[in-house]
Amino acid sequence: MGRLLLIAAGGTGGHMFPAQALAEAMVKRGWRVKLSTDARGARYAGGFPAEVVIEQMGSATFARGGVLAKLLVPFRIAGGVIGAVWSMLRDRPAVVVGFGGYPSIPALTAAFLLRLPRMIHEQNGVLGRVNQIFAPRVHKVACGTWPTALPAGVTGEHTGNPVRQAVLDRAGAGYIPPGDYPMSLMVIGGSQGARVLSDVVPAAVAALPDAILSRLRVAHQARTEDAERVTAAYEAAGVSAEVEPFFADIPRRLSEAQLVISRSGASSIADISVIGRPAILIPFAAATGDHQTANARGLVDAEAAILIPEKALDAQTLSLHMATVLGQPDAAGRMARNALGQGRPDATERLVALVQDLAKDA
Repeated sequence: MGRLLLIAAGGTGGHMFPAQALAEAMVKRGWRVKLSTDARGARYAGGFPAEVVIEQMGSATFARGGVLAKLLVPFRIAGGVIGAVWSMLRDRPAVVVGFGGYPSIPALTAAFLLRLPRMIHEQNGVLGRVNQIFAPRVHKVACGTWPTALPAGVTGEHTGNPVRQAVLDRAGAGYIPPGDYPMSLMVIGGSQGARVLSDVVPAAVAALPDAILSRLRVAHQARTEDAERVTAAYEAAGVSAEVEPFFADIPRRLSEAQLVISRSGASSIADISVIGRPAILIPFAAATGDHQTANARGLVDAEAAILIPEKALDAQTLSLHMATVLGQPDAAGRMARNALGQGRPDATERLVALVQDLAKDA
């Protein structure tokens, strides 16, 4: 039998997508792979390779449920740890990798108790609660966003965040600077808090100089309940716009865009960087630890993106920044090149290398 990699991850796309990317790569290399998660996480594991064994371990969070549920949290976690220790004693992993989320607690705790080679991967520029706990207790900390705020004495390695194959297929796609021809604006609202972009972006577009407005076409990802009014706002401004709750071909649209307006979730930042496009980033103000602002820092510092805090966002401010990018082809081209310089299309391979290094040291 091949060596065993145990991956521990919580039940959100932010945690599960990089976990899936690593699982796929390790299976191709002949490793056996197990995914340790809870019942909620297992529902998000449908995209993992069929060879991956899914183990459900008990876990819990203090963030949800009533008083009784919170009182039971330590007992549920303890039960999960006992189950994880027993599982690892029967089938000892060569390496354990945690991707964050409360369901990763049992496996990482068991790996610590059994002194197994272990690492974590943090997708955002601020460690999540679980990764904060384990960062000083693992052998390697892989950082999807750079820089990442780390506890004193902890050293991180910048791997980047894995991106989908459809994004890799467009990596470094040639950028066409703004000019006297049709231009594309891509608006990505993200899964949380997209309403503020639906409130502000159409008005900001309408306020653009006629020389830009007349050549602009928009693809705007908006919540279903907002789509009708957003569409009407663009129509009133005389702008050709596609407004959908989800675009299945975001990589293609990003590669064709002259400018991207986006939240700064870790996966969005990774896509924008790998393809290489100028961006205006509006971090989600309620993100835990303000991690979306931290996620944006690399692109902003590289002069590849403009950051507008949500509290400072209004149509006039956004329109001025849009006009600055779309009205200066040379500057827009530099932003695109700078964004590409921040990309990590080999993020999955970097994670693989860290796992293999840990396995050699075991």
